[in-house]
Amino acid sequence: MPGAVIVHHHTRYKTYPGEVTGFVFFCCLIASVGGCIFGYDIGLTAGLTSTESFLAMFFPVIFEQQQERVITNQYCKFDSQVLTLFGSSLFLSAMVAGIFASPMSRAFGRKWTLFVAAVAYLIGAILGAISFNFIVLLTGRLLLGVGVGLCIHASPLYISEMAPAQQRGMLNILFQLMITVGILSASLTTYWTSKIAGGWGWRVGLAFGTVPAAVIALGSLAIPDTPVSLIARGEGEAARATLAKIRGVDDVRAEFEDLTTASEESKAVAHPWRELFFGGRYKPQLAFAVLIPFFQQLTGINVIMFYAPVLFKTVGFRQDASLVSSVITGLVNVFSTFVAVMTADKILVGTFIGLQFGVSGTGAMSEQYAMCIVLFVCVYVAGFAWSWGPMGWLIPSEVYPLAVRSAAQSVTVAVNMFFTAFISQIFLTLLCHLRFGLFYFFGAWVLLMTVFIATLLPETKCVPLEEVAHVWRKHWFWRKFIVDSPDRGGAEMRKRIALEMS
Repeated sequence: MPGAVIVHHHTRYKTYPGEVTGFVFFCCLIASVGGCIFGYDIGLTAGLTSTESFLAMFFPVIFEQQQERVITNQYCKFDSQVLTLFGSSLFLSAMVAGIFASPMSRAFGRKWTLFVAAVAYLIGAILGAISFNFIVLLTGRLLLGVGVGLCIHASPLYISEMAPAQQRGMLNILFQLMITVGILSASLTTYWTSKIAGGWGWRVGLAFGTVPAAVIALGSLAIPDTPVSLIARGEGEAARATLAKIRGVDDVRAEFEDLTTASEESKAVAHPWRELFFGGRYKPQLAFAVLIPFFQQLTGINVIMFYAPVLFKTVGFRQDASLVSSVITGLVNVFSTFVAVMTADKILVGTFIGLQFGVSGTGAMSEQYAMCIVLFVCVYVAGFAWSWGPMGWLIPSEVYPLAVRSAAQSVTVAVNMFFTAFISQIFLTLLCHLRFGLFYFFGAWVLLMTVFIATLLPETKCVPLEEVAHVWRKHWFWRKFIVDSPDRGGAEMRKRIALEMS
């Protein structure tokens, strides 16, 4: 309700006119397509690594092993560091790009960061489609990584800063939704292109990556930068006009003044990276900047989505059937309507595989067993889609104060991409050596992270971004670790808290 006062952790937070106008929805939708290119690449790579014509051209040794059935251990069918390097190279590139995204978005804004990301991804998709050797393919993949790294830095920030506080969570989930749409689109594309005679269908799949990239590139030219970014770069009048347009009201003085005050306080932090890591004021935010993406990857979601066809082929599906199964999990990912207990189904997947293949990895899996595994993978994906999927991106984008938000988001992106690359690089080797115990490994991590979030994450729902620093000061655990710097920003913060508590 416009003008309402929200009581949260015994502290009163101001709210502003909070209707989601058509224009702000359009802006957030364009930004959320950044998630689509991330998801599309995950889903497409999953299909490529199980496409015979693609393997024959770029990974002939693995292709020959499959054809000759040299490998009898079902867990070790695809244990190749070169194959996993192809997958993890994108995330390593995205990790580096995510670090450089912070100074780029501070200097040029979220909007132009999205534009550069789209152009990099567009070029990378074209190079991948026309690649004739591994070097060209890898170059294109590294450029795709640059696009992904910049997008997943700028997109959540853009959405958080454009959305009204009351609807920020809903709009930010668009980003995760677009990731799932991208994965599903890639799975459908891979299945369709696998039917193309001549074995060149994988080129079409790579070329289709230009579609979401073009949407972001053209869309970013049609949307404004965020008021927060405009104010930080000294464009006050443009920020006021943009704020009035996205809120759908003429009088935005209260919100504009608060954003300006918060921006002035943030400018007192001349070196956000140094302040984030060594200043002492942002220890709680730094902890979540690192742990949220770390935990998100240790749910095991990306190895399920990334290697879904490979995993399904490991448990006995033919190529077509494995692609269909990955399409099914993609559909579940998009249309999930319930929350599943991820730990339980992770353990069930490991148990079913262990009962069938045992420790030796020999034997064949019946159709009934294979379908049970698909079922429990779908339950797992459904659970992720309503928990760590959207929250893993939403929470980091809104818990950082303005002074260090861009730098902290870069930390989140870099950690996320590093562990995505690390896990994707070692997954097939771990599957070969840990066998079905790998699924118990991920299940144990899910238990640990559930306890961590339940006890230590403060609620930021409906809290304006410029007020979110107060939440940490009221939290029973984190308030002990916050040390104010003796500058004007710290004095202003203490003064505002005292006024709100009075």
